[in-house]
Amino acid sequence: MTDSADVPKSRRPRKRLHYGEGREALLNAAVHVVARGGLRKLTYRAVAEEAGVTHGLVVHHFGSRDALIEEALAHTIRTSLDTSSLEPGTGEVADFSTGLSDMVTADPDTQAFQYELLLESRRRPELLPQIRELYDEYFDAARRELDRMLPAGADSALTRLVFAALDGLVLHQLVFDEPEVTDRAVEELRALLRLLHANGDDRRGGEADPVGDTRT
Repeated sequence: MTDSADVPKSRRPRKRLHYGEGREALLNAAVHVVARGGLRKLTYRAVAEEAGVTHGLVVHHFGSRDALIEEALAHTIRTSLDTSSLEPGTGEVADFSTGLSDMVTADPDTQAFQYELLLESRRRPELLPQIRELYDEYFDAARRELDRMLPAGADSALTRLVFAALDGLVLHQLVFDEPEVTDRAVEELRALLRLLHANGDDRRGGEADPVGDTRT
């Protein structure tokens, strides 16, 4: 029998996907296409080829390229939140972001996709509102967990600082492929959070959150 690798792509059998499975497969395919070739490579045909389906199925599920981009971005953020332990919900510093390096190692394309869209938004400002809205999910998750960990809670500035540190570590691991460096840096971040926890009462007397936090 002829090996499947020798069969032209146009003659390979297409997959038959159920509704939910098909949508998930197409979102994952979009992420892989953008991670490898940038947003300019994202076409219906490229996504369909990656997923092993007809390009008409991509149109059926998403209707437009912009809708595909928006849903793929939301999909990557949900995936990252589920796998990074950004919000484990325990309020324990030791549990904070325990899966960060493993997340990048297991699925680097998801992270690369997000950075591609962040950079693309500088060239296409119309992407910025949806990126800002969806990244707010990261900030909200980080703030909720910091509020559980720290007696004085976390204002917007501290939340952004902590998340920026994690985001930078993800980017560095994506480029340099040094998960052990990520792990050591995250542990240092936890050490700083433990100090904030220990000094929580002192922080209660600090300045109010400039965006209107009313916690005391």
